[in-house]
Amino acid sequence: MARFVDPLVVGRVIGEVVDLFVPSISMTVAYGPKDISNGCLLKPSATTAPPLVRISGRRNDLYTLIMTDPDAPSPSDPTMREYLHWIVANIPGGTDASRGDEVVAYMGPKPPVGIHRYVLVLFQQKTRVAAEAPQERANFNTRAFAARHELGLPTAVVYFNAQKEPASRRR
Repeated sequence: MARFVDPLVVGRVIGEVVDLFVPSISMTVAYGPKDISNGCLLKPSATTAPPLVRISGRRNDLYTLIMTDPDAPSPSDPTMREYLHWIVANIPGGTDASRGDEVVAYMGPKPPVGIHRYVLVLFQQKTRVAAEAPQERANFNTRAFAARHELGLPTAVVYFNAQKEPASRRR
């Protein structure tokens, strides 16, 4: 299991977004045909639609997925850490995020400057979650949300990088 955590330590996801954890669920994230691996670079234009997030687990288990940008608005001055991009709760195990309840609508990456990390964190729920959308997306706190909803430590985490595209290269 350590091989799944090491890139998260190197990428400072563990520490800045989540605490050290032991992955216990398999989560795959794909934007179209592109499967995401920790630290890969994606163009924002390829991430405008929500990714397909598949999770393992038993169907009677429920999960919450959170996607944030810990580098907003700038990696050198992340005064809006973490910027919330998506929350889906009550996802049945063995399915994908489209089967859950979207609490905060998906917002694709739009990094204004520098290379930003986009972190998808999966938590196993103890019971059905009745989460409300926060009033603002800026300064969201994944750890505080997890504590408020008694989610505990993550069961899976994956992150990718994105940076602003030159106007002439957008597709």
